[in-house]
Amino acid sequence: MADATDPLACGPGRFPDGNPAAVLRTALDALQAGRRPVLAIVVETMGSTYAACGTLALFGDAPRTGWISGGCVEPDIARAAAAAADSRTIEWLEIDTLDDEAMFSGSAQGCRGQQLLALLPLAALPGAEHAMQAWLGGACTLLMTLQMDGAVHLRLDGRAWSWTLRPGNAPERARQDWTLALPRAPKALILGAGPEMPALAPLLHSLGWRVMVCEHRARWREAAGTGFPILDLPPEDAVAAHPDTDVALVMHHGFEADRDALATLAGTPIPWIGLLGPERRRADLFKLLRAPEREALAGRLHSPVGLPGCGRGPEAIALSIAAQLQQWRGAQQRP
Repeated sequence: MADATDPLACGPGRFPDGNPAAVLRTALDALQAGRRPVLAIVVETMGSTYAACGTLALFGDAPRTGWISGGCVEPDIARAAAAAADSRTIEWLEIDTLDDEAMFSGSAQGCRGQQLLALLPLAALPGAEHAMQAWLGGACTLLMTLQMDGAVHLRLDGRAWSWTLRPGNAPERARQDWTLALPRAPKALILGAGPEMPALAPLLHSLGWRVMVCEHRARWREAAGTGFPILDLPPEDAVAAHPDTDVALVMHHGFEADRDALATLAGTPIPWIGLLGPERRRADLFKLLRAPEREALAGRLHSPVGLPGCGRGPEAIALSIAAQLQQWRGAQQRP
């Protein structure tokens, strides 16, 4: 749970929490189908809450996507979202579970916190789909400014969108506007699609990572799965095509291919590089790299990649790698 003592602390981290991409993709699909999705945005928190400021979830007549709590407050949000969709107003929902009575009420929420949510009927925001599509492209942070009087502003990469909705039932409070940042999702470039890939790539994708797999061997390309790009490129071309890569994983299960990938990555600014295989294999690979390449990798190379103690086999290895990447991702967040 997030525990924010400052109710206005809504600053961005380097990467977003959770998987907002899934929320926005579902919202786009719902809009294209003529439905009335409602985007719930956490704009304030105080005390102990499941969701941090800037968390997104989708309600209305679209498939429920994302989460604000463990399920205890969702019925209240769904009712307020239905009202927002019907009236095409921006609704505000204040959830207060600080007192003892809330802990033992029928919903038995048990959290000692407060949240303020804005509920946006997306069908009443023509053009909002362009902002969502641009963010899903992965290049920039999306800035959202919400005002108690119903004004909504989105900004991304020099573009701006504005609307004014009728405000719904707004709680009385001193603050009247909030600017929230939705940073770009982290990108993982995986060089080599071995037996771990059918488990690893979908797992990272479900956690909100942008996943790119580079593999030229037909057998492993077919086994890697779907739902993410698979590049038939040499490592140097794949790295050059994705300069915004945050994490690179070297997983060819081939000695020469891994050596070539490490040599390429040594010349990049990618901050986190993982190498599959035991320490002895890494030492053998380093013998074939030039001294400047070894120096350039020092401090960035994690080998063997993955958290220890997760077990053997492709699925367990995939889990250990995803957990380590999530651990690194969490360390990039704003304290």
